[in-house]
Amino acid sequence: MAGALADSDGIDFGPLPDAVDALLQEGVVAYRNDKPAADRMFRQALEAAPDSLPVYYCLYKIHTYQGSLDEARTIAERGTREAARQAGWPEAWCMWTPQVPVPDGAGRFALYTLKALAFIYLRRGEGERARAILEHLATLDPAGTVGWPVIADLANGL
Repeated sequence: MAGALADSDGIDFGPLPDAVDALLQEGVVAYRNDKPAADRMFRQALEAAPDSLPVYYCLYKIHTYQGSLDEARTIAERGTREAARQAGWPEAWCMWTPQVPVPDGAGRFALYTLKALAFIYLRRGEGERARAILEHLATLDPAGTVGWPVIADLANGL
């Protein structure tokens, strides 16, 4: 999956329970030839560990790639809320305040997934919702460390 580190042992999703990591690794391999199987494995991982943020990443990525944008949106929204919870932030992203420096861990995942949500909204034809997120990300991450300027450029091109 793009965005994660790969080595000879698979993708490094960070610290996860072994069973969850195994499901993610299997899902990544299955995605190449059997997208429904990959989805099932990622959903099993989510059921087993709903607080494991990489699972949300895998799910919203595959659904975005497949054009299943309603599902991608739902999962990205859930992942954003879970990351915000873990970071100790309000559930509503519009209430998040800038952190200096831009956080690591759950906070960074929240910002990264919010960026992904802006992209999903753009693909769904919801430009105003995407732009609202991007404007807030410009406040939260002025240097663009989570990559939101790329999505902003896409939004400005529409």
